[in-house]
Amino acid sequence: MEDAPLGRLEDLPADYVAQMRAQNLVPLWPSLRALLPPTKPQPATRATHWAYEAIRPLLMRAGELTPIEKAERRVLVLANPGFGGGSMQASAAIYLGMQLLLPGEWAPSHRHTPNAVRMVVEGEGAWTTVDGEQCPMQRGDLILTPTGLWHEHGHEGDAPVIWLDVLDLPLVHYLEASYHVNGARQTVVPGRSDRAYSRAGLVPTPVFGRSSRAYPMLRYPWAHARAALLALAEDRPDLDAVQLTYTNPETGGHAENILGFHALMLRPGQVLALPARSPASVWHVIEGAATLTVGDGEGEGAEAPRFALAEADTACAPGYLPLTLANASAGAPAFVFVADESPLHQKLGLYETR
Repeated sequence: MEDAPLGRLEDLPADYVAQMRAQNLVPLWPSLRALLPPTKPQPATRATHWAYEAIRPLLMRAGELTPIEKAERRVLVLANPGFGGGSMQASAAIYLGMQLLLPGEWAPSHRHTPNAVRMVVEGEGAWTTVDGEQCPMQRGDLILTPTGLWHEHGHEGDAPVIWLDVLDLPLVHYLEASYHVNGARQTVVPGRSDRAYSRAGLVPTPVFGRSSRAYPMLRYPWAHARAALLALAEDRPDLDAVQLTYTNPETGGHAENILGFHALMLRPGQVLALPARSPASVWHVIEGAATLTVGDGEGEGAEAPRFALAEADTACAPGYLPLTLANASAGAPAFVFVADESPLHQKLGLYETR
């Protein structure tokens, strides 16, 4: 049964509209279908591809044009065109940015309400200090800077270091809860959580109980994640999707509380069909190359967007569309970092698969 057409705002007398506006009132029915569309949402998020080959020269030029003292964080935001020019979001809840740190630079300590993670794209010699823990930054590493924790970045190497920032900033900003506080340089304390929680199923057990930190593990080394993916693929040749989720080792829940983070391996030549899910998702190639197809081209007769993702490329896909991910190589695996809004949808009771 189709929805009956509803009245339009222009159908109402001008004096009536003026009287409503004077009282800060808005009629619902002219906008009802936009707020509650039939069958499924109509996301503003567009399927979008950002090629690292195009981003890197612009990021390096930013390093020449703007010293770190003037930028504080030297970032090019990966803006989704579905939200208009100059938008600061990749999806409704996800912000993406490519950040550059040059040798000898220090990005000063601050803390903020949005949660953030860093996926290292290129270079060595940099570190992120989070809540006193100094986390080395190597390609493919995932480093958390959760809400409210002090963090800063430094670089003692001899070549540029670049990483992908993933934040829940659009959501926190929409909730009018986004702010930051600057702080002094941190004192590094002994201990690294990636060493304390280096084996699945084993957590430190101090005499007086487990860690009281909400986020006990801050660095997830790529060497560990890659080895786990390869072991899983070998052990379970029957699995279609060789995927692991970055989790909190003390609770078993997602590594952070709003966005989910995953590592996925495509076997040589593999084509992986994924069902339509409600959350938007981000796909970043750590090693290899892949083709991402968003949707099936049905519904409006439009051809489904298809992106050839080279190493270090990033793409965003809206929710409620099926995805197909294909390894571009017939002889080597491809490894992909995935960020999505699934924890948020699950907490709100909105998560669904179609």
